Amino acid sequence: MAEGISAKPVRRSKAEQRAESLEQILDAAEYLFSKHGLYGVTLRDVAQRVGIHTTLLHYYFKDKNHLFEEVFARRAGVTSGRRIVALEQYEKAAGKNPTVEGALHAFLDTDLDLYYQGGPPWMNYAAFCARVSNTPEGARLMDQHFDPVVLKLISILRRALPDYSEEDLFWGYHFVTGALMNTLARTGRIDKLSAGLCHSDDFPEVKKRIGKFMAAGFLALKDAHAAPRKRRRKSKS
Repeated sequence: MAEGISAKPVRRSKAEQRAESLEQILDAAEYLFSKHGLYGVTLRDVAQRVGIHTTLLHYYFKDKNHLFEEVFARRAGVTSGRRIVALEQYEKAAGKNPTVEGALHAFLDTDLDLYYQGGPPWMNYAAFCARVSNTPEGARLMDQHFDPVVLKLISILRRALPDYSEEDLFWGYHFVTGALMNTLARTGRIDKLSAGLCHSDDFPEVKKRIGKFMAAGFLALKDAHAAPRKRRRKSKS
């Protein structure tokens, strides 16, 4: 390019401008929802964070609930799709001998990598899901977007633990998801309790431990049922 001649600015199409505006709105709402939940955020809060007028939000979203659902859905397909693939690959590799820990690693590791490597936007989404998972509106969206991947995990655990009842499998998952959501929330509590030894945003360290820890919990469920039976047999002798 000749000296003194500047490049012409690239004109973006209206579709590109609209897509950029939508991403900025969704990013802002995702961050605010992750901190304050659905009821702690107003459309005005989102507009102020983006630097736009509230009327523009109403152009894209009919109300706050619509915005909330779009924030949830934007990344849900990515994370659930990656986990389904990971579980299917593990299932194929394990053949007739799946293990609890192997299934849990397939379910957990891909997601932890996605959040950590995706940087602040994905970490915000992790915290957003953790915050809303214990609310009726969040649970409904969890059902809608994540049930297929959870049921895929259960189907593999069912073959890894053929002697376990359906109740134990689902209770086990219930406890697993509780620990997972507490981890994704990144409240900083473990940072303070450990005097800085552990950090709530250190997902690589979480990844090293969480699968083994959760697998031990599943395996302990069988022992919990066996102990009362042993005590009953001793009392009869």
